[in-house]
Amino acid sequence: MKRYYPVIILFITIVVIQILTFVTGKGYMLTQLTMSAYYVLVAVGLCMVMGYAGQISLGQAGFFAIGGYTTAFLTTIDFSDKAGTAIYKLLDTLGLLITKETLYGDTIMHMSPWVSLFLAVILAGITAYLLGIPVLKLKGHYLAMATMGFGIIIYRLVLGTKIFGEADGISNVPSFTIFPGLELSGDFSTRISNYYIAWLLVIAAILLMVNLINSRVGRALRSLHGGEDASDAMGVDTARYKVIVFVIGAVFAALAGFFMTHYNGGIGPSEAGVGKSVRYVAIVAVGGMANIWGSLVMGLILNFLSLRGVFGHFDDAVFGVILVVMMMFMPEGFIRIAVYRDIKSFFHKILNRRKVEKIKLEHSHE
Repeated sequence: MKRYYPVIILFITIVVIQILTFVTGKGYMLTQLTMSAYYVLVAVGLCMVMGYAGQISLGQAGFFAIGGYTTAFLTTIDFSDKAGTAIYKLLDTLGLLITKETLYGDTIMHMSPWVSLFLAVILAGITAYLLGIPVLKLKGHYLAMATMGFGIIIYRLVLGTKIFGEADGISNVPSFTIFPGLELSGDFSTRISNYYIAWLLVIAAILLMVNLINSRVGRALRSLHGGEDASDAMGVDTARYKVIVFVIGAVFAALAGFFMTHYNGGIGPSEAGVGKSVRYVAIVAVGGMANIWGSLVMGLILNFLSLRGVFGHFDDAVFGVILVVMMMFMPEGFIRIAVYRDIKSFFHKILNRRKVEKIKLEHSHE
């Protein structure tokens, strides 16, 4: 049960932050906090890849784009002109098409976001699996270059393809109705509910990872983090576990891309840029390898400051500097688990010392 205490604290913190923004009249900050949550989801997934599988991936922005562009394309393409075709009849019979009226009064039929969610996750998972099998055999800078190459391919694909809007991206993405009365959109009236949707998604991901880390698979992952060669010698199928973690990280990124796209009402090629992937790596680096909570905290802080425009024109440069500094001076991260344990041990020693002194004092009085 103790493993879930941090999750409970996180939920309470989320509620307190929302109440504070309401009391102080700064509800507008919920927009940046909501967007930060989706970027945090990508960073938390990458934390598993880097911290446990020991793989540096510079392609997470590509998986984010897969999730975002898949739903953007499927929920904005008009199926009305395909009436009478077999695929139209099938989708209409299954209730997978939604009719809506555009701003110009035209009626169009697009695919349900629930379908695009399923397809986005499947596409990201399959892509990560097919990419991970050959790529994860590489190590060090070879792996980084290979994953960066994947990210560049996705970026050039969405930038140069007409159906993906090229440099303009895809706009007018409809809201995502999760169930009647609760929808994901950028509308001002849904700001609070969208805030909780985003962070509950992060909490669900954290719970999944906490359970995974404390399972049999988690023990194998921890051994992999400690030393791949030693894990191999002990009979751990390191190749299989590395691919599993890589797929999980990709699915998290695709989910973030899906939800962010419906929240913003669109997506552009900048979300698939290598610069975005560097940001995610920088967040994990400063948060601490194999430290989910460190990645969450630093992801929230850095993304919120970035979205608020604190770094100005030097936004990308700041994340680049953070990455260089961390790799040079704190390769294990700023918020390291070892540091936390040292601090905890220090306070335990002080408390134990006071207990011993108290017992001695009581005995002396006797």
